[in-house]
Amino acid sequence: MPELPPAPKLLIDGVLTSASDGATYPIINPATGAEIGQAPDATADDVDRAIAAARRAFDETDWSTNHDLRVRCIRQLHQALVEHGDQMRALTTAEVGAPAFTTTGPQYDVPVEGLRWLADMVDGYAWESDLGVAEPMGIPTRRTVRKEAIGVVAAITPWNFPNQINLAKLGPALAAGNTVVLKAAPDTPWVACELGRLIHDHTDIPAGVVNVVTPASNAVASVLATDPRVDLVSFTGSTATGRAIMAAAAPTLKKVFLELGGKSAAIVLDDADLAAAVGTTAFSVCIHAGQGCALTTRLVVPRDRYDEAVEIAAATMRSIGAKDPNDPGTICGPLISAAQRERILGYLDTAKQQGGEFATGGGVPIDRSGGFWIEPTVISGLDNDATVAREEIFGPVLVVIPHDGDDDAVRIANDSEYGLSGSVDSGSLERAKSVANRIRTGTLAVNGGVWFAPDAPFGGYKQSGIGREMGVAGFEEYLETKLLAEPA
Repeated sequence: MPELPPAPKLLIDGVLTSASDGATYPIINPATGAEIGQAPDATADDVDRAIAAARRAFDETDWSTNHDLRVRCIRQLHQALVEHGDQMRALTTAEVGAPAFTTTGPQYDVPVEGLRWLADMVDGYAWESDLGVAEPMGIPTRRTVRKEAIGVVAAITPWNFPNQINLAKLGPALAAGNTVVLKAAPDTPWVACELGRLIHDHTDIPAGVVNVVTPASNAVASVLATDPRVDLVSFTGSTATGRAIMAAAAPTLKKVFLELGGKSAAIVLDDADLAAAVGTTAFSVCIHAGQGCALTTRLVVPRDRYDEAVEIAAATMRSIGAKDPNDPGTICGPLISAAQRERILGYLDTAKQQGGEFATGGGVPIDRSGGFWIEPTVISGLDNDATVAREEIFGPVLVVIPHDGDDDAVRIANDSEYGLSGSVDSGSLERAKSVANRIRTGTLAVNGGVWFAPDAPFGGYKQSGIGREMGVAGFEEYLETKLLAEPA
């Protein structure tokens, strides 16, 4: 296995540095509970200097207007991440607890390749468009629409898929001409710091354009939402924190991009291949221990086949188990922290109190010592009003809910404050699409289709967020629109 990278450092104004007061906090391997490094605990002064550097780089350099430089730098970053891929994948498994197989997909390789797609896309992007000549108020006028960078972006990222989300924010923000302060989650600071080191060592990105800070305290980081020098806050995380960021940003009327929680429904219609649809859903909820906002954690199945569906889901999860993330065959690894494990155990206690039963799982694996583990769990006997069917658990926990036909399935799926993702399975593609078109979510898999890709926009309806990440739509979240009017 490759050695882990050098000790993490902040990146502020082009300099790799420790926290200004020298403080650090431990980085913990979720699979073992052992300390694997120390992260710099950025101070309020460090965050202030990072914002100032980003402001200066935007206002006083040609970064925002030099398209060729930006494309070259993004290609350099892509190449550096490819060349250091083995080390970064090993670090991701060690720090995030991500099963090794996920690092060849959404945990690393897919977002890295997304940078190449982004560079190609932005290289030919139409930064100006001609609206033609009109005569507003009788004056012949030619109108040109320009797309320009917003300014300084605060990118605040979570711990569950840190490489993917760091790059999904940093890449388009830079391609659009913005400067960035990247604030990583304190559970996974090292992968962000290593990204900063690769930018520093292997790209021509000017000093101050990218800054990486890793404060342990939310109070230290909160200035990113209130500081008037920041023009946009791009946040991925819980809906509760998203609400707080939106409120904090309101006095300065910053633009906010929010990718928040989900409680997505997998609808299985009565003509679907039940074994395939249920097995696929149970498998997906186990990936990375269920720590994904778009996972379909509500399985909505025909009432007359409910018991059969529960047993298929339970058998699937039992066969997967919770295993060592370094094993290439592992699907479900550890949770990120002891706090997350206790949170999920609390939800399982609530499910029992409300009348739910565990078809499999329901606790901590007896064969796992050290680290932060939970058994893949199937809950039956509850309806869509149960707490575990309404709140985002963020663990390998699947709730099976019966439906009484297509209309009832749509009702159940839409009966949620969230609207991030979902799936529909049917023996008829047209029937599946008809149902999918009635679901109020941002992405939907129909009969096994895969929506995740660098060129595909991702985001949610309702309290699952504001805006879209990835694709052209995600890139344009980081742009302003200017209209120039001149005499014709």
